[in-house]
Amino acid sequence: MKFMQRCTIRRLIMKFKKVIESGIIAGFALAITLSAAFGTNVSTKAANQKPETEFAEETKEENEVATIEKTENNLVAEAAEAIETAQDSAEVENAAVTVQQTNVEAPVQMVNEEVSPWASKLMPNVEDYLNVRSEASDDSELVGKIHKGAVADIVERGDVWTKISSGSVEGYVKNEFCVTGIQAESLANEQGTTYATAVSGGVRVRAQASSEDGIEILDVMEEGGKLKVDKEAPQVEGWVAVKCNDKTGYVSQEFVNVELELGKAISVEEEKAAIAAAEAEKAKKAQEEQKKAAKTQKDAVAASYDDVTLLGALIQCEAGSEGYEGQLAVGAVVMNRYRAGYAGSISGVIYQRGQFSPASSGRLESVLSRGVSGSCLQAAQEAINGADNVGGAKNFKNAASGQAGIVIGNHVFF
Repeated sequence: MKFMQRCTIRRLIMKFKKVIESGIIAGFALAITLSAAFGTNVSTKAANQKPETEFAEETKEENEVATIEKTENNLVAEAAEAIETAQDSAEVENAAVTVQQTNVEAPVQMVNEEVSPWASKLMPNVEDYLNVRSEASDDSELVGKIHKGAVADIVERGDVWTKISSGSVEGYVKNEFCVTGIQAESLANEQGTTYATAVSGGVRVRAQASSEDGIEILDVMEEGGKLKVDKEAPQVEGWVAVKCNDKTGYVSQEFVNVELELGKAISVEEEKAAIAAAEAEKAKKAQEEQKKAAKTQKDAVAASYDDVTLLGALIQCEAGSEGYEGQLAVGAVVMNRYRAGYAGSISGVIYQRGQFSPASSGRLESVLSRGVSGSCLQAAQEAINGADNVGGAKNFKNAASGQAGIVIGNHVFF
């Protein structure tokens, strides 16, 4: 009976420990059940025990009851210790789970990196311009041109062609002639023009990067005024180097906005309009030059028949095939030189070394021997009498030379 009772107690302890491992609250409930069960068993056992008449038997029974009670007390103490151990273990496990969740399940913070605006832009890497076509094909219609130094937005990337948008033009360009991203940004800084724009009126352009008294003021910018940034000048913190009247000046950085300006694509229609406007402007300037070249009357110069004939011969050599205005212009140059003191006589001006090639090549003498045309003699006489249709010019070249000046016939006078 004692052996079986001990076995039963041991089995209940093992069961109790397993329950404790699965949960403290359940363990508490089982502990209470155990205590109640053992208490009931002991009481029942004591109640059902028949009294013995012999003193030895009573003493034996009392010893057994004391042993059971002692065992019960040990079990309760053991149960309490197990509960405390389980609590400590549960706290450790909970801490471990918390650490594990923190290490494994914590969301990764993504760093917000600012995307470069040049990631979606394109620039032509060409000497002059790049054609923009309506479709991704060399045979498709030309819709515009994007010139060197212009920028475009990328609409759709392709392996060979890329669709772009720039200005009023939208179409396709060949990738092999373009750069994007960092390369485009670098090219833009190289080819674009950077301007400093005044954000208020009265921005002083100083000869040196200093606000001290006595510094020369090169100019004063009005609000919205723009000056080109001088990238080659020494850079000074807080100041922007600018080009001002062919000099380098400095403006305070806090009073200007510095921006890079780039071109845009131009459509076929816009290009035609621009060409027409340029031609109109050229014609307008030519008219203004003609007005400036209107005849002016200067004092007549005393000249002999030989002077008139010599000047007429030179005019025939230089402008004999041109209209009368062109012939008069050559005579006016000779007389302007004479009046300016190039030489003491008309013949001295004409034969001055290295000035008029017909005088040194023999052509002038040839014309004199054959005779001078009437229009050239008339132009010579009018020039000697003071007529000037070149605005005081003292030189002339072939008009194809590109020299600036008054164009009359095949010559430009300056």
